[in-house]
Amino acid sequence: MIRIERRLRQPRWLTVVVPVGSLAIAFAASALVLAATGHAPGHTFRRLFDAAFLAHGALSSSVTSATPLAFTGLCAAIAFRMQLFNIRGEGQLYAGAILAAAAALLLHSLPMAVVIAAMVLAGAAGGAALALIPGFLRAFLSTNEIITSLMLNYVAALVLNYLIFDSLSYWRDTSTPEAKVFPQGKMLPASGTWPSWTLHGVLVPLGFLLGIALAALVWLLYSRTRFGFEVQVIGDSPRAATYAGMRTRRKILAVMALSGAAAGIGGASQDGDFRHLLDPRGLSQSGYGYAGIVIAALARYNPFAVVLIAFLLGGLQNAGYTLQGADFPSGLVGVMQGLILFSALGAELLVRYRIRFARPRGRGPALEAAG
Repeated sequence: MIRIERRLRQPRWLTVVVPVGSLAIAFAASALVLAATGHAPGHTFRRLFDAAFLAHGALSSSVTSATPLAFTGLCAAIAFRMQLFNIRGEGQLYAGAILAAAAALLLHSLPMAVVIAAMVLAGAAGGAALALIPGFLRAFLSTNEIITSLMLNYVAALVLNYLIFDSLSYWRDTSTPEAKVFPQGKMLPASGTWPSWTLHGVLVPLGFLLGIALAALVWLLYSRTRFGFEVQVIGDSPRAATYAGMRTRRKILAVMALSGAAAGIGGASQDGDFRHLLDPRGLSQSGYGYAGIVIAALARYNPFAVVLIAFLLGGLQNAGYTLQGADFPSGLVGVMQGLILFSALGAELLVRYRIRFARPRGRGPALEAAG
């Protein structure tokens, strides 16, 4: 007989062994996929690691790829801590990018520090506003937030495309005849370009530092405040929280707003750090929201671990883009991300529950006689 029992206490060593084991299982499964498709696993993984972390400029590119992943990973982790499933914060990242670009274009004549601060606040407001829609529906109408947050991604993507490709909106560049024929967003002013620094040869953008600061803020909020304690209680036992007089609806709205704000700041970082205009195609083809779920699950919703895992997966994505060609399987990175997600979610069972194997008890003499 196989019995699954909930753990009353979770050993600390499991929080390290489970993510490492998940990665090991995912890489082993990826090796089987490579072998089945005629690629040498050892050679392919070696090329992947070199392109991600060892080649010239690889670390800078990996940090660049990790920056939006850190924000969408924090977006998912913030909500998951309260058992709220804000699926694919990609739409909230789009909303943040739209409002951040608008703030930079409107305030172009102000000093750089003011414009950057306005972009961060506008991005956070855009992401929070979009996340509050599924939060309100969950809090007051008991609607499943998985469905509503997922569907709103398509709404945000359509709005993003409409602003540049299907309208003469404020965000679209119409200053030249070429821009009218080939739609593109307005270039952000110089004051809206975020600074970056070089540390030991590694280019570190401002957005990545903001991601680390946001992770520290979330850790303090969830581990050192009454708000974080109540979020933990509501996530573990909503009935007990209601009995204790905790305002569940307010906490749902607050957590969803905080989750969306994290993704919205990631959208502002895309505008200020990398793209310097509102770029619908570049944003929609990146798949940041799906990767954020992988990161949050693998980090077990720890904010600092989210940044670390984002850096590792950012290196993986960067290597995939660098090596993509006839001799490198183009879908390997996506396959590995999917395997990592399934492995992390499956291994979560071992953290929360204990699996016991026991022999079925034999029938007693009295039962056998009665039979």
